Formats: sequence, structure tokens, C-alpha cells
Amino acid sequence: MNRILSTLLLSTVIAGAQEPDWKLEATAPFDPRDSQAECVFGDRLWIMGGWRSSYEAPPRDVWSSADGKHWLRVTAEAPWLHSDLAMSISFKEQMWIMGGWYNGRLPGHSASNLVWSSTDGKVWTQQGNAAWSPRIAAGLVEHQGRLWMLGGTENYYFGNDKSAKNDVWSTADGREWKLETAAAAWSPRAYHQAAVLKDRIYVLGGGNYVPTYQARNDVWSSADGVHWSQETASAPWEPRLWFSAVAYRGCLWVIGGWAKEEDNFGDVWYSANGRDWKKLATSHCWKARHEHSVLVSQGKLWVIAGHARPLSSEVWSLQLPANWKP
Repeated sequence: MNRILSTLLLSTVIAGAQEPDWKLEATAPFDPRDSQAECVFGDRLWIMGGWRSSYEAPPRDVWSSADGKHWLRVTAEAPWLHSDLAMSISFKEQMWIMGGWYNGRLPGHSASNLVWSSTDGKVWTQQGNAAWSPRIAAGLVEHQGRLWMLGGTENYYFGNDKSAKNDVWSTADGREWKLETAAAAWSPRAYHQAAVLKDRIYVLGGGNYVPTYQARNDVWSSADGVHWSQETASAPWEPRLWFSAVAYRGCLWVIGGWAKEEDNFGDVWYSANGRDWKKLATSHCWKARHEHSVLVSQGKLWVIAGHARPLSSEVWSLQLPANWKP
């Protein structure tokens, strides 16, 4: 009996070692927000702008942290205006922020196709207007030494059913953009996510918000941004907008989000190929939320801020065990 109990206890310990847990690192000093720009640059986490209310201009502050616990306000007011649902990335030793929405539902609202870059988060250089139409909530990835812009919508609260896009653009320098395809095989969409895994670009979920709501859970991939294959028409995670996705530990990860029928999601899914998905089980997790930031740094997944009913400025991390396998 003792031997059987010992074996069961050992099995429980081994199984438990395989179950990672989220850790609350801090409640950051920046105002709670969602829809902010984010990137990892210079071994630091960066958060820029975002949304606090539909009836005020979006914030333009820039914050960074080396450990997720201690945050430095780099600037209170960057020169860019359109920081709500803008696209952001680290590329060629600079941080980039582009597109986005300004002024919520107030008069003078607009989308942008301006492209900005910075080496320190304080001084920003305007690289000009991109060739793609002003838009928000597109996918933005680095692939084969170029930036790739995928879809998005030209309007936010006031769009029509033709506002969503499925065009694909690329650039080697952030200034000269090439139209790779005016109509990719995936349907026009915004509030989706894009990530690169094993030298392929993936487009995941998303859809439309107004005037006709639609959410998807399909997954597409491409080696060249032009020719696309549907990996699945319906992943096991529920159709959603305003979620986050990244590549981490040889897998695609889908984290959180929102659907009209369900409200916020607090789930985490992963896949090594975009077709076969598993749900990550953890005993301690952040509150369900949408339009949060998800970053990969220091071997960890980071979930930062987002709309968790109410807005949040929490910083969470997850580090998978060394022997974790998908």
C-alpha cells in the first residue's frame, strides 16, 4: 500500500510539474487601458498609448520595463496621435507604430496610415504616409526581412461592411510599401491576429465589429504572403475579436479576447501547426479580458493591461517548464 501511495504521489508531482501557472508580477503605474501598442525592444517590455474612453483622445504616453515589475515612463506625450488599435513591432533595431484610431467617437475622429519609428521611445521619426489606406486593427509581422501588413478596417465605430480589408502589403524599410495582393484568400477582417511560425505567416480569427458583427475562428497560413492555405475553417477556440496571438516555444498561442455572445474570454490555446489545438490548463490565471498586450521576452509569455471589466494595468507572466512539450 505504501508503495502504491508513493507511486501515486510521485505521478502527481510529475504531472503538476508539467502544469505551468501564471504569476502576477505587478500592477503597473500607468493608467489602466486597452488597445495599446506593444513590443519587446532592447530586452525591455514596451507599452504605448491605447484606449481609456470612447469620449476622449487616446493617451500618447510610452512606458518600458526590464522585468515587468518596475516601469519607467519614457515620455508623457509622443508625437503620434492615432494610438488606439494601432499596429506596432520591433524591426531593424527600431520600434515602429503605425495606423491606428484617434479621438474615439468625438468629432475629428480618424484612422491613420502614418508610420513612426524610434530607437529610444522618446524621440520619434515620422516615416511618412504608407501606401495602404488608413486603418486600424490589422495584423503586422516580420517575415523574411520585411514587415507585412495584413487586413484591418478603415473605420471603427462608424464603418460600413466594406470597411474591412484583406489586402497584404510589405516593406523592407517602413517607407516604401509593396502591394503583395489586393485580396488574400481569407475574408476581409479586422481585430484578428497574425504571427510567424516556422517561416510561415499565420492569420487567425477576427472579423467585424460594426455595423454587422461577425467573429471567426479560422486559421490561414502562407510562405510568401500571396498564396494562402486554410489550416482550419473552425479551430476549437470560440470565434472572437480583440484577442492576442504570438509564437512561443514552437507553437502559436491564442490568448483571451471577446465575442458578442460570450463577452470576455480568459482561455489560452496553443498549436504547433495551426490545425491541431490544445487548451492550456492552469490553476491561477488573469481575469478574462480583451485588447490586452501579449509579448514574449526572457523565455516567458507576458499578458499586460487590457479590458477586464474594468480596464486593467496588471502585468502577468507565464514560464513553461524546460521539459514542456506541445
